[in-house]
Amino acid sequence: MVAYGQVVIGPPGSGKTTYCNGMSQFLNLIGRKVAVINLDPANDALPYECAVNIEDLIKLSDVMVEHSLGPNGDLARIGIHHACLVYCMDYLEKNIDWLESKLEPLIKDHYLLFDFPGQVELFFLHSNAKKVIMKLIKKFDLRLTVVHLVDAHLCSDPGKYVSALLLSLSTMLHLELPHINVLSKIDLIESYGKLAFNLDFYTDVQDLSYLQYHLDQDPCSSKYRKLSKELCEVIEDYSLVNFTTLDIQDKESVGNLVKLIDKSNGYIFAGIEGSAVEFSKIAAGPLDWDYYRYPFLMAASLDVR
Repeated sequence: MVAYGQVVIGPPGSGKTTYCNGMSQFLNLIGRKVAVINLDPANDALPYECAVNIEDLIKLSDVMVEHSLGPNGDLARIGIHHACLVYCMDYLEKNIDWLESKLEPLIKDHYLLFDFPGQVELFFLHSNAKKVIMKLIKKFDLRLTVVHLVDAHLCSDPGKYVSALLLSLSTMLHLELPHINVLSKIDLIESYGKLAFNLDFYTDVQDLSYLQYHLDQDPCSSKYRKLSKELCEVIEDYSLVNFTTLDIQDKESVGNLVKLIDKSNGYIFAGIEGSAVEFSKIAAGPLDWDYYRYPFLMAASLDVR
């Protein structure tokens, strides 16, 4: 039995939990049974109904108490938080049978949303989270798409934008799964000031050499001019990274993202029987998803506050 879902990741503050809340509401509206799986042991204020919660297995606060890890300055606190999250992911991997038993009754008829921690190192540096995902894929024949959320405000700072590109590329190469990079909170982008280029420059990741002038205007970035240039060239050489945009409170914006996800993880092929030629026509065709077959969506609202 093939099951489908999303692996939701991104830096702290990118809107992962809000995304899972809004996406689950949207998918329920269009008739999909959704199960949200919280795998963030530090997220104890969930706005959505949680089908599986890692806190039933391990809590970040318990790890800190058990190992006598307390705050001791901002840098120390960050390091401790990171170490504890790595420990929790390692613990989850070693107790993967617990997660598998929780997912077993959901696989048959649920679409899965995995809400992961915001510690980005888990997805391009450490192997624990990847091993958890791969074991689930092998066990349940899952078809998963990684949805990597990046706060759209990073586009207003050339240095931060390049960092977001590098993070996205590193994560794509590390996880080796269908991958969609998303500029979240796109509805707020105008509040961060005028962008140096049109939005499509940032979503399509066009000629990054144009960023060099703006990087040179920043005293911090200008000191690393050669490094920035080399990093931009690496990103362009791979030519893998681009972004789609998202306003989680806008149903059409969410619907457009669902189209991309459904195509990337193969959900659009579910239940279709046909030849390889017919499948290839669907895969190569435009994203004419059935959003407008659900007129009640126009009147419904997504409560993601």
